Amino acid sequence: MPGILPTTTATATSYLVTGASRGLGYAWIKHLAANPDNTVFALVRNQPATEEKLSKDGIDNVHVLSSDITDLPALQTAASQVSKITNGSLDILIHNAAFVNGESGHLTVLEQTPQDLAKDMNEAFQSNVIGTSYVINAFLPLIRAGKEKKIVAISSGMADLSLVNKFSVALATPYTASKAAANLLVGKYHAALGKPEGILVFSLSPGVIDTRTTEPSEEEKKAVGGMIAQFAQYAPHWKGPITAEESVTKQLEVIQRATVEEFGGAFVSHYGNQQWL
Repeated sequence: MPGILPTTTATATSYLVTGASRGLGYAWIKHLAANPDNTVFALVRNQPATEEKLSKDGIDNVHVLSSDITDLPALQTAASQVSKITNGSLDILIHNAAFVNGESGHLTVLEQTPQDLAKDMNEAFQSNVIGTSYVINAFLPLIRAGKEKKIVAISSGMADLSLVNKFSVALATPYTASKAAANLLVGKYHAALGKPEGILVFSLSPGVIDTRTTEPSEEEKKAVGGMIAQFAQYAPHWKGPITAEESVTKQLEVIQRATVEEFGGAFVSHYGNQQWL
């Protein structure tokens, strides 16, 4: 964190974004930091690298915190750091961090050995399900004291069973299965927190976005290209992947208008419905 940043004011909105060092998470941080009324926290694994990246981009109003989402004590420490800056509150938690195996994510459920599939499944569930629970539990006391009281778990349209069946999406099994489980976990948090405490908890798909920083292999191009061709065939209106910046803008619109009554426990797209493409 470059310098000592001021304590949040009564009129500011505080956000914490997990997995904020790159891709969609970094796009969230850049977008939120552009509004000087926001108090923005970035939760990352590599704090120095993220601070250097922010500095190069001329962004000096983001509090960078270090923790892995599977490390509950580190998350609790991060929550304490947030609390000192915000006087014990957090308005909106955007849980974006997730695990997907970049080497096998393009493989179908039959293209991995049972042993490799089990290994990826264990790691995906540890990060994407248990990690989600850790993150929510660590920051829940601050959310309870916040003005907005919103917890958003970034999910994936590919965790929707109807989409999987309609488009025959057989790849990325560990990631998508764990995201489907996380969606149900979010529903359980809503059941416990929605009506009883007025805290909004819901899952949000960012749409199909292009966050690649390296050229994909020919095998990856073939697998992903086939899926995209299927999407285009079954959804003629779809124009292809959107940028992370476009996704964040649409997601934020949904988050800002979301209420416990309409969205509590729900799994929705960046359009606020079940239109994943």
